[in-house]
Amino acid sequence: MSDRINRIVAWASRHWLGIFNTIVGIYVFLPILAPMLMAAGIERPARYIYTAYSPMCHQMAFRSFFLFGEQPVYPRELAGTDFVPFEAYMSQITEFAGIDAEDWPTLFLQARQFVGNEQMGYKTALCQRDMAIFGALFFGGILYAVLRKRRTVKPLPFLWFVIIGMGPIALDGFSQLFGYYGELLPFLDFITLRESPPLTRTLTGAWFGFCVAWMVLPSIDRGVRANEAEAARRAARLQSATEAAIVDAAEQDEL
Repeated sequence: MSDRINRIVAWASRHWLGIFNTIVGIYVFLPILAPMLMAAGIERPARYIYTAYSPMCHQMAFRSFFLFGEQPVYPRELAGTDFVPFEAYMSQITEFAGIDAEDWPTLFLQARQFVGNEQMGYKTALCQRDMAIFGALFFGGILYAVLRKRRTVKPLPFLWFVIIGMGPIALDGFSQLFGYYGELLPFLDFITLRESPPLTRTLTGAWFGFCVAWMVLPSIDRGVRANEAEAARRAARLQSATEAAIVDAAEQDEL
């Protein structure tokens, strides 16, 4: 049993990047599969996917990508894009009947539950930002798998990750969040109410995901290689000790 476990651990150590990319790839693919299943009328598996991803993402319709509909995105009017805003569709959607667009807590909750319809298409099970984050993480993993065969890739230093990786997404996300809460909390009313447009959400998410890959993957690779080298040294020492013991035993027999 222990030998089997050791072989499994050794295999996982050699193929850790492939395992990582496979897991992330599946994680990114399933949210895209959900709207495909909805459009095909296979609703139960699709809703299982939406439910499974619900704890990881807010899944608000006006912050998600849509497939098989009139537009790929339906941002709020506040986002100021050229797309027809989500508010223009609300009167046509039964689930939003009687909901005031200015009542954003109720609007957000219902937008989380709404998965789409034949006219608008069906949303992905992750929002635009999360799709960009994990999509870029997957792309970064594939890119690193290619680059590490040709050169040594140094990990992005943590301080730089905080500044250039987290900075844009934090600025965009928190300024949006605090702007909404400023409508309710007087001490935040100095922050302008804003809704991040899809392009900004996607770009900041993608850059964050790529920086995560840049920082984490080379660091893991360095650690794995160090462990493999240490294991090889231990094996060599054990083999030398064994050979020495055999030689000593043979000399004792001769005496």
